[in-house]
Amino acid sequence: MSRIKPARVRFYVDADLLGLAHVLADLRPDVTYPGDPGKVVHKRQRPACPVSTPAVKDRIWIPEVARRGWLIITRDRHIREHRLEIDEVKANGARMISLIGEDARSVFDQLEVVMCRWREIESHLDDPGPFIFAASRTTLREIPLE
Repeated sequence: MSRIKPARVRFYVDADLLGLAHVLADLRPDVTYPGDPGKVVHKRQRPACPVSTPAVKDRIWIPEVARRGWLIITRDRHIREHRLEIDEVKANGARMISLIGEDARSVFDQLEVVMCRWREIESHLDDPGPFIFAASRTTLREIPLE
């Protein structure tokens, strides 16, 4: 008899990466995304995501995700210029990895970036926020918040 245990969610994939989110969430019980109904993956039950729809604004979902201690994976090639998003990250102690550049255009390219940088991304799971790292196929570098 197989016994299903609760999953511990650690990663939140933003609405701008829903294709990638579905791929990762099908493989890992610790990944969720906006609108995720929950799922059993590797005998772990992931609950439904509290961010119920991809239409939820940054000022709502960033505090919720940060409060839960989840590491955010998003796509924003101009992250340095988006002061409102940076201010939300700072105000809520959020932790964010932003896929950038040409490497993050298609779902397959996004998956390649995440897989190339996965061990580095995971190495920041226990780091305190706020922080934003920019990720490409070849690098993971911290973005100044000031």
